[in-house]
Amino acid sequence: MRVDAFERLYEEHAAPLLAFLVYRTGSRPLYSIALNCLRDHTRRSAAEARAVERSVPVPAGEGGGFDAIEDRDRLGRAMEALSDEEREAIALRYGADLTVPEIAKLSGEKLTTVEGRVYRALRKLREELD
Repeated sequence: MRVDAFERLYEEHAAPLLAFLVYRTGSRPLYSIALNCLRDHTRRSAAEARAVERSVPVPAGEGGGFDAIEDRDRLGRAMEALSDEEREAIALRYGADLTVPEIAKLSGEKLTTVEGRVYRALRKLREELD
């Protein structure tokens, strides 16, 4: 789902859905947590999609072509071989254009942990694509 479509859907249905769930469960904080998780997932998916698009650049004047579509499909399938953490690291690094130190700060993890995760993910992608 595209981010703008999700945002429109959210704006249209979030308040009535929240009211219904709070009425039925009596638990506003639990629903808020679920909404935040859904928003995070959507943002991560969008960043991952941008990473895939940027990893296979389309030369000027070619308009995409069948080869570019095949390359993107191969890369998408290769991304499936990564763990969730590795996919997120690649999406943040190449989809969101964050540096490794920025990712470490954002995630609250050690710089060496994030460096290793990005390195392993890239190695796995190369192996999958060969």
